[in-house]
Amino acid sequence: MIDLYAWPTPNGYKVSIFLEEAGLPYRVIAVDIGKGDQFAPEFLKISPNNKMPAIVDADGPDGQPISVFESGAILVYLAEKTGRFLPKDLRGRTKVMEWLMFQMASVGPMFGQNGHFRNYAPEKIQYALDRYGNETKRIYGVLDRRLAEGPYLAGDYSIADMAVFPWTRGHARQGIDIAEFPHVRRWIDAINARPAVQKGLELLKDRIRSTPIDDKQREVLFGSTQYARR
Repeated sequence: MIDLYAWPTPNGYKVSIFLEEAGLPYRVIAVDIGKGDQFAPEFLKISPNNKMPAIVDADGPDGQPISVFESGAILVYLAEKTGRFLPKDLRGRTKVMEWLMFQMASVGPMFGQNGHFRNYAPEKIQYALDRYGNETKRIYGVLDRRLAEGPYLAGDYSIADMAVFPWTRGHARQGIDIAEFPHVRRWIDAINARPAVQKGLELLKDRIRSTPIDDKQREVLFGSTQYARR
């Protein structure tokens, strides 16, 4: 059994999608990032950077439990554990790892900052809106060019697609007109149609915030609480 510590965010969906695709048994432990669950000492033992998702696999290497933090590392671990969604040959593996690292280094950070300044910042800072909005649009262009060459990012459907896909679902909130990127749109629709993906996107769906964050949540997520030394 795998314990998945998560919240319904793009990074959380990456792992729930893999677990559903691979048919691995798991249970979800909610990490309510608006309440500050990510700072609990017991969670920091699993995820020292106080970020979710994280997993604890009771049946880890040599049958011993293992905890893994960072969503990219979790995907690689699960792919190697199951022998799925990550090619074994060096060429194919390298291609998947390229696009997985692209998500970790570019898609996540840039889309995240774009979303923050568009939707959460207490004041509209035009420089930030332009900087991250333009970079987000550039990255969609990179994805579109790549997906013009084939159905998925790195050959067959892989952990690279699972990593990038949840971030592209929010294209409207990112200020992106998806019609400008037809290959990305086709790819989103294809992945969205997968039954396992649909199940993975049900992760804590009853906990998805339907109202704007309040001052307390803002302080936990973006204020001094986030930066306190632990």
